[in-house]
Amino acid sequence: MILPLVAAAEEASSTLLRTEIAAVVLLAIAAGVAVAASRLRFPFTVALVIAGFAATLLGDVVAVEVSPDLILALLVPPLLFEATLHLPWANLRADLWSVMNAALLGTALGTLAVAFVVHNALGFEWPAAFAFGALISATDPVAVIAFFKTLGTPKRLSVLVEGESLFNDAVAVVAFGLAISVAEGGSFSATGAVVDFVVVSAGGLAVGIVLGYVVGELILSRLDDPLIETSTTLALAYGSFLAAEEFGIMIDRPSLHFSGILAVVAAGLMVGTVGLKNTSPSTRLALEHAWELLSWLVNASVFLLIGLSVRVGELVDHAFEVLLAVAVVLVVRAIIVYGLGGLSQTLGLGDRVPWDYQHVRFWGGLRGAISLALALTVTAEMVGFETAETIRVMTFGVVLFTLLVQGTTMAPLIGRLGLSGRGRTALLQQELQARVYMARSGQGEMGRLGADGVLSTDLADAVGQTYQRRIGRQSSSLSEHFGRHPELEFAMLAQARREALTAELGALADVVRIGLVDQDVADALSIEVETRLAGLDLLSQRWELERSPDGDGRREGGAR
Repeated sequence: MILPLVAAAEEASSTLLRTEIAAVVLLAIAAGVAVAASRLRFPFTVALVIAGFAATLLGDVVAVEVSPDLILALLVPPLLFEATLHLPWANLRADLWSVMNAALLGTALGTLAVAFVVHNALGFEWPAAFAFGALISATDPVAVIAFFKTLGTPKRLSVLVEGESLFNDAVAVVAFGLAISVAEGGSFSATGAVVDFVVVSAGGLAVGIVLGYVVGELILSRLDDPLIETSTTLALAYGSFLAAEEFGIMIDRPSLHFSGILAVVAAGLMVGTVGLKNTSPSTRLALEHAWELLSWLVNASVFLLIGLSVRVGELVDHAFEVLLAVAVVLVVRAIIVYGLGGLSQTLGLGDRVPWDYQHVRFWGGLRGAISLALALTVTAEMVGFETAETIRVMTFGVVLFTLLVQGTTMAPLIGRLGLSGRGRTALLQQELQARVYMARSGQGEMGRLGADGVLSTDLADAVGQTYQRRIGRQSSSLSEHFGRHPELEFAMLAQARREALTAELGALADVVRIGLVDQDVADALSIEVETRLAGLDLLSQRWELERSPDGDGRREGGAR
């Protein structure tokens, strides 16, 4: 199958055809990796990076130019928007101090510390050192969100890690821009740097809030069409990014621009917090499903492109620099999480964050698409050829380490700390349910053997009664377990109800397909079922908040 594609790629004179072939091959690879990763219980995003690296062996078939614009302008906005669409503002507000402390002060401290090390150890000029410190200090929201979606972590922990990764890019991007400006012959001013940061950040937030409000209050509230609303929110994701980045051009001041990343984050929060309340349950479900699909496609593209960008030979040639960068990034991350976090708790600033959460925040400081995109913008004209190449290779090395090493060990760490959705109480529930199911199956088999005459009736009855006693004991233990942990029973019932409602939708589609029910009737019934699904989701969220006022849920061995 590959040979005809290679031939087509070699013969194609059209860039569009080459791009289409590459997109088809990469999409097929992503689908195959998804199946394999699911069966092998391996992190999907890590598997994508490995697959992207292996895909380079296909040559021109997947020859995609990985440019900063491709990552920042095309792939990052929808991922950020989809993430903030489901980020509860109430939970974020409760831990806003912890999030902003790490996102602002932590990223600034990390930039300075990394710059100091690479300046003294590698001889980088200060502008180049600060540029690398800035681009490598921001934890990447694309990588972090992709991992946390699959781990079933407590909501508060997800908010802490995801919130920091979403907001710290403003500091990193502004600091990076200032360093590059100085490297190109500009001047540095501490006061000017602070002013630039405030203007870029506040401007980006303002653009996102305004556009998010317009879409949420003035458009979504007046429509009830999933296709139109999905298209509108997609336009908002890209439009808010472009409006912020190109704001100066729109007002005839080309030198002025705001943070497109913060604009997307603000727009997503506005739509998720306010806009979705104005949509019907069925439209909201359709909107969420559409964004989930788009997020999967873009997420797969990002990590495949990271894999395609890696050159092992370059990593080997710069092994010392890469190892130094990895080491300093880990040390600085530990100082930020444990040092700043501990100081805040000592001073009583913000709500206390459990140390188990801090361990995950430290090891979950993944780097990815944002760092890669910024590194690709560093050219020889800015900092010199050798320095630019070293920065790029060190960035690739740190990104690979965080994804392949930290990424593959995140799930075991979270499980060991008892923070995953598969905690001890949930596993015990599953064990008890499995024992009841096994005993009932054994009892049924003994009854069949007795009825068929394979065993005597007395013997079959005796063994059947033994099974019945086992069933009684396990059922009693299960009831007691649910009594001690009512959230497990509610979650199980909610999941069962969700599966039943999904089955109803499937049955409705079947009767429409064979012509027993008109489409108009089916649409009305579908809205009814989807409304129940939406109500079930709201009930589940309310249950979680009621049983855990701080939003992080209960777990074994600890409170907040």
